[in-house]
Amino acid sequence: MLLPNIYTQTSPKSSTMALFTYLSRTRTSSSSAAAAIKPHLSSFLRRGVRCMSNVPENTVYGGPKPQNPNQRITLTQIRQKHRKGEPITVVTAYDYPSAVHLDTAGIDVCLVGDSASMVVHGHDTTLPVTLEEMLVHCRAVARGATRPLLICDLPFGTYESSSTQAVDTAVRVLKEGGMDAIKLEGGSPSRITAAKAIVEAGIAVMGHVGLTPQAISVLGGFRPQGKNISSAVKVVETALALQEVGCFSVVLECVPPPVAAAATAALRIPTIGIGAGPFCSGQVLVYHDLLGMMQHPHHAKVTPKFCKQFARVGDVINQGLVAYKEEVTNRSFPGPAHSPYKMSEADMDGFMKELQKLGLDEAAASTAEAAEMFKKAESSNGEIPESN
Repeated sequence: MLLPNIYTQTSPKSSTMALFTYLSRTRTSSSSAAAAIKPHLSSFLRRGVRCMSNVPENTVYGGPKPQNPNQRITLTQIRQKHRKGEPITVVTAYDYPSAVHLDTAGIDVCLVGDSASMVVHGHDTTLPVTLEEMLVHCRAVARGATRPLLICDLPFGTYESSSTQAVDTAVRVLKEGGMDAIKLEGGSPSRITAAKAIVEAGIAVMGHVGLTPQAISVLGGFRPQGKNISSAVKVVETALALQEVGCFSVVLECVPPPVAAAATAALRIPTIGIGAGPFCSGQVLVYHDLLGMMQHPHHAKVTPKFCKQFARVGDVINQGLVAYKEEVTNRSFPGPAHSPYKMSEADMDGFMKELQKLGLDEAAASTAEAAEMFKKAESSNGEIPESN
């Protein structure tokens, strides 16, 4: 039995239709048809799987298309990484430059965290940051990060009152902030109810258990969780409750590694650790922390002990600013190399004459002196000689 060349069609959809059409027109037995199809089936399925790992909308509008590496990462791809056991990378960002950096580095998820309250706005906690401020950060990040999945923290006071308030806030984050999903802290039944309402409204939700910074009033400060039996059980149970209401992932913050391992094993969704050890499905760190931007002693209080500094950008920034101040002070910057805009000699002479006509003789003299100094600097080593 010869099978038509249906596996060279442009998409799995057309290949499937051709296969059904062929089988309906033949009178072969099901066993002989299966035997004929079997050699081709594995390659067909491989093509199907590859095409179905795409942006979901493409499977509705126009059929599946191969994933473009420049396209936004989707929840489908995050789930696939989790199933394959591939670690998920998450970093916070709060503005256009940091978002571009995450994009260039190939980070999977960009979290616009309410940690902006501390590392951007200078507060001691995450509580003061407002929804309006978070939306400004979201829009800037959305313009810079074209590839990572974009998630925004719902700030304190914007989702606790009712499910209606929670959904309304989440809708604004997606519509006005350009985000793909939201994150909320799920330490209480009311917040788990809020997560359920947001999911049912059609918005993806990442949960957060362990140390929940918005609850420091109840927790008594930034304290690790899960250090005794009841607290450890609560971490796992809360994570399971968030999974039950439809969260696609859960952040585990500041819990002992064995507790994080237990939660990761108990859940069917990815866990993202921060100060929770290596046994999570992925890791998240604050942009400013991992890059070592907070080197000033005033910022030591907001740099967590669990964070590894993969760079000391703060030192480099400080050195650059000191060097800039020194060169401006000694007038070596800007020199000819950084003063690119020039006038022809004819225009220069005409300009000085116009100044003299206006009675601005001192300005004309300064113009002539500056032109002469730059001429000498360009012909020598680029340094501007001091004026008399």
